[in-house]
Amino acid sequence: MIGVTSFLSEDAAMPHSPTSTATNAPSSAWQRRLDPLRQKLPGVMICITIALATTFIADHYGGPTLLYALLFGMTLHFLTEQGPCLAGVEFAARTILRIGVALLGVRITLEQVAQLGIGPVVTVVAGVMLTIAAGAVLARLMGLSRDLGLLTGGAVAICGASAALALSAAMPRDEHSERNTILTVVGVTTLSTAAMVLYPLLVGALELSHVDAGIFLGGTIHDVAQVVGAGYIISDQTGDVSTFVKLLRVAMLVPAVMVFMLLFRRARVSDENRQENSEGRGKVPMFPLFLMAFVVLVLINSLGVIPQVMVDGMTDLSRWCLVTAIAALGIKTSFQKLAVVGWKPVILMLAETLFLLAVVLVCLYTGVADW
Repeated sequence: MIGVTSFLSEDAAMPHSPTSTATNAPSSAWQRRLDPLRQKLPGVMICITIALATTFIADHYGGPTLLYALLFGMTLHFLTEQGPCLAGVEFAARTILRIGVALLGVRITLEQVAQLGIGPVVTVVAGVMLTIAAGAVLARLMGLSRDLGLLTGGAVAICGASAALALSAAMPRDEHSERNTILTVVGVTTLSTAAMVLYPLLVGALELSHVDAGIFLGGTIHDVAQVVGAGYIISDQTGDVSTFVKLLRVAMLVPAVMVFMLLFRRARVSDENRQENSEGRGKVPMFPLFLMAFVVLVLINSLGVIPQVMVDGMTDLSRWCLVTAIAALGIKTSFQKLAVVGWKPVILMLAETLFLLAVVLVCLYTGVADW
């Protein structure tokens, strides 16, 4: 018995053979490579599950998918307090978000922009620039941060929740960034849904022509889906014009993001205190990859070399990425944090919406939109 025990002990103490070591080394290398994926998988799967559930509800019962995903995510805020899901939620809120924004470029062509003529282009550019500037000014007057004013102004002026996500991805990070993004998405989605119902009634009251009605709806309503819904409520011609004008506003996302990056980079360089705290706010590259991909997709799609089946597929993928990302942002935010802010951001977004409405109406009644 003692001899057997001694033999087993000696065998256990013997070093592993070279063959055994060589066999285990590749396995260990693959495990190290898969570890980051394993860490992110639980959180990403939670976000995808929310995206699937909210898309099903929106498709079968109506309503804005992004808002549903946001609210569903907020009910699962407790997951950010536990380790297994945190890495995946962070990945979905940043990387998957940027993929979705980049794929938005496949919805736009230069030909679509050119077909509108100079009048609607001037109207859209004026509306976007003036509304973003007004957002920054109004935020300061109301005692809110300039960052929130720029973010809400850009979301109202360009394309609603999608613009809010894209602009927030280009802005520096701080302790209020995610809360501001959530507030903006909730606000512009709610206002866009209300505008889809009210603005067609306003078109009838103002007795606008079908073309002018399309310019009005496409230039004022926040989200693409609501623009399409409101336009085709009136007529097919109004729906077509409103969709083109809205796509032009979506195209303004590229220069807007570039201006945001330059603005915050210069502010960080000139402000020594902000530069000292750059670790907490994060660094923003001059021209991030997701924006480069957006521009490239617009140019390629303008050449007509992308099959329509692929365009539809990439559009759907973009929508899924954005819904997944907004679910992640919802998980990272609590109702308590939103309640602390109060009603000022809501009033700010309402004022920006009315300001954009006034700018577009001025362009219509002065004849600028008909150039």
